[in-house]
Amino acid sequence: MVSDSRPTEILRDTRPQQTGLPPHDIAAEEAVIAAMLLDDDSYARVLPIVRSVDFFREQNGWVFEACLNLAERGEAVTVPTVAHELERAGHLETVGGEPFLQEIAGKYFTAIGVEAHARIVARDALYRRLMQVAGNIAQLASAGGPDASRVLGEAESLLLGLRSAEAAGDFKRLRELLDEFLEAPAEEEDGELASGVRSGFMDLDEQLGGGFKRGDLIILAARTGGGKTSLMLNVARNAAVGSHASVAVFSLEMGGEQLAMRLLSSESGVKMARLRLGRHGEDEESRVMHAHGQLAGAAIYIDDSAALSVPEIRAKCRRLQADQGLDMIVVDYLQLLHGAGRMDTRANEISQISRALKELARELNVPVIAGAQLSRAVETRQPHIPMLSDLRESGSIEQDADIVMFIYREDMYTQAEDWQDQNPGEPGGAHPTGLAQIIIAKHRNGPTGTITVRWVPETASFQDLLLRSEPVPAGYDDYGDPDFLN
Repeated sequence: MVSDSRPTEILRDTRPQQTGLPPHDIAAEEAVIAAMLLDDDSYARVLPIVRSVDFFREQNGWVFEACLNLAERGEAVTVPTVAHELERAGHLETVGGEPFLQEIAGKYFTAIGVEAHARIVARDALYRRLMQVAGNIAQLASAGGPDASRVLGEAESLLLGLRSAEAAGDFKRLRELLDEFLEAPAEEEDGELASGVRSGFMDLDEQLGGGFKRGDLIILAARTGGGKTSLMLNVARNAAVGSHASVAVFSLEMGGEQLAMRLLSSESGVKMARLRLGRHGEDEESRVMHAHGQLAGAAIYIDDSAALSVPEIRAKCRRLQADQGLDMIVVDYLQLLHGAGRMDTRANEISQISRALKELARELNVPVIAGAQLSRAVETRQPHIPMLSDLRESGSIEQDADIVMFIYREDMYTQAEDWQDQNPGEPGGAHPTGLAQIIIAKHRNGPTGTITVRWVPETASFQDLLLRSEPVPAGYDDYGDPDFLN
């Protein structure tokens, strides 16, 4: 058996201030290798904890990698088999040959404590990576430049990337998950679901099982002019005003002032053209002021940077989450984001971006709603109803997304006269003017389906078709629409 002093001795060996070297522990590294050589169960115990790149002594990392390769192939991990594997890789002589393996196996003649030793190796590797990141941040600061926010964002991305890489999960027993579920409140006092954020559209929330779930990536796609920006703004407004959620909006296509005007127009029912030109009357002015007061209290934070990458979004959202809290992220839109690093094709870059957005949703535990463009294929067929294959540039968008929704407005493609010719048996008033369908084409954790909502072009907004249950402010009808639209 290993003496009681061995783990203490291993911990005491990690003393970089005496050697001038970064944190490391050769004894712990050798103890992990010895356990792999002596006990077949060690493979499963250390695999979730430590990697071959975590070993400070490169030769030890080679030996550990050889042990892993053998175990993964279902072969016995012994001194002779590991020596053979190292010889195949051209490393046997460099590590010290078979005598070195025998020496380690004899020095640490038990697998007891292998997980503790593996954690020491992994912890020291983390400290070394942290020192490397700190050096890179020091270089960024030394280079400086006129854009301090860019330097700060890159520094935060380096640190967050390190944290993300180290945030490996492990098994949880079903009982633990059930206990967490039962202990969590099903609904907050203000009506906001603890497990998600409501869209504010009654039928959509019902179809989604209570709104957008935390940790989910939601793709909202439409053709140009189909209203994806408007719908995402409506969802952001409904979440912030109706559920008191904190929402981060990243608009790469439209400036912050334009977004604010759209929100104000939608909230007040005053046409955007009249708002822009200041030609609204006294009654409209009162509605604008009421809408301003309603929106001013909403926790909606808009970033209209024209060029962004997902690491930059992550850094900004981490700050916002720490300072103000964060419940939802809206990105308008996915194809305008930049990938991290150079990619050989645009499809690969989009794949990287969509995967990074999904990781962001999981990391921050918020729903991420990203707009996306549909390809022109939808224009060339009848009917023009979007399909999953219409997502532009990469099928990985569909794979990474938990929910894929399309906006379809038939009145974009068929004028009233043409529609009457195509549907002679329908009354003239049946043309779908002002109606839009939200098509849930993919729903990883629930049913798909189609929701019909009202489209108000004068204010570029979407509304429920059904009667609203909440009190209606002055100047609005029973359906929540401004009186002037009726």
